[in-house]
Amino acid sequence: QVQLVESGGGLVQAGGSLRLSCAASRSIFSINAMGWYRQAPGKQRELVAGITSSGSTNYADSVKGRFTISRDNAKNTVYLQMNSLKPEDTTVYYCFAGATVNIIWYWGQGTQVTVSS
Repeated sequence: QVQLVESGGGLVQAGGSLRLSCAASRSIFSINAMGWYRQAPGKQRELVAGITSSGSTNYADSVKGRFTISRDNAKNTVYLQMNSLKPEDTTVYYCFAGATVNIIWYWGQGTQVTVSS
């Protein structure tokens, strides 16, 4: 069992930046895929960014060039650096861990990101 605890969400003006952190309760060395989904009210949860244990990354088209995902296995933590934020990025962001970005074993509790125009 792994618990994932997110932090770093909040309120920011359009064009600003936030960094989300996802701290795992045990080593993430053996967890292949980690990353972030987001879900706006009334919409399906969508993949924002994922990173594998080898360092391969993938991003939603809507965030490419603005968001950067990274992982620090020594700290059991995954990060999402979000720059040039837009009001449409406003929603709850969920950290995940699993075999792939589609086979999810664990979810975090979610952290709210609000971007004002």
